[in-house]
Amino acid sequence: MPGSPSWASSEATRRSMKANRGRDTAPELAVRRIVHARGLRYRVDTRPIAVLNRRADLVFPRVKVAVFIDGCFWHGCPEHHTVAKVNASYWAEKVADNRQRDLDTSARLQEEGWLVLRFWEHQLPSEVADAIERAVRHRRTPDAVIGSCPD
Repeated sequence: MPGSPSWASSEATRRSMKANRGRDTAPELAVRRIVHARGLRYRVDTRPIAVLNRRADLVFPRVKVAVFIDGCFWHGCPEHHTVAKVNASYWAEKVADNRQRDLDTSARLQEEGWLVLRFWEHQLPSEVADAIERAVRHRRTPDAVIGSCPD
């Protein structure tokens, strides 16, 4: 709307920010490819708990594992988050709200027996996939020691 105040400093910035994907980001796709190739099956971009309007990037419903791959800018990565130069207070509040919601989501899921795994988009997909695989396999057979061979 012309003339209305905007969170974006320019129309180009607005277009760029609106183009950010909510799902199927490159880091998510890379992790999903590896996890799928290892034989694990999951749901994508779905609510772990139906009554909670929060979506996880990968969900393993049978073993109650919810995986979030958080963007460095949007979730305030301690290593890579950059402070906005324009509308700094708006973006600082937005990121703080996102972080608070992330904590709330994790707590609510854990109260319902879910294992919550959170990763940053900059983490190596193979390492993220390793952690996911270990967690899912452990939840399937909690008494088994992963990586050990029977005598």
